[in-house]
Amino acid sequence: MIVRFGIGTVEGVPTPRRIALSVALVAALITGLAFAGLPVFVHPQVDPLRRADAIVVLGGTAYARYDLGLRLAQEGYAPELLISRSTGQDDVMMDRYCDGGFAFRVSCFVPDPWTTQGEAREIRRRAQAGHWQHIIVVTYTPHVSRARYIVEKCFSGQITMVASPSDSGLLFWSWMYVRQSAGYVRAFLQRGC
Repeated sequence: MIVRFGIGTVEGVPTPRRIALSVALVAALITGLAFAGLPVFVHPQVDPLRRADAIVVLGGTAYARYDLGLRLAQEGYAPELLISRSTGQDDVMMDRYCDGGFAFRVSCFVPDPWTTQGEAREIRRRAQAGHWQHIIVVTYTPHVSRARYIVEKCFSGQITMVASPSDSGLLFWSWMYVRQSAGYVRAFLQRGC
């Protein structure tokens, strides 16, 4: 079998030049995607803090976001703190946030489904019941842009997005690029809230 590449004729084996070109194209694609993701995942748009009707902390196992939501409520940014227990009812770490004893209202919920969309649906339900016009949404940095997109599909009021600290390192950010990109695709394909 003879394969023609436009560079020369080689029988069944790519030329070193062809391999180098392929590697360079893949490297350029990965680099381009990394730079395109910087404003979406690494440095997303966050908003200046101002008083709101409620603070909503989206779920996950990076517990720093719950501490941030609690601190914002303690500083008086909202009279109510709504926390997603996306780690489940049996997560004893969440008890310190959800068991009360605060000067403001705290309520926790398990999203249905256990996704950002499930959280956004609960936000819509609570916002309608409480007549919320403005909410502060707290999540971790690589999730901010996608969370904003999904919550905006369910809540028509004003949203202030706040980022809690995230892990670092190449492995973490590589996984976040894949995970958040896949989540965006799923969110784009879902109609409505």
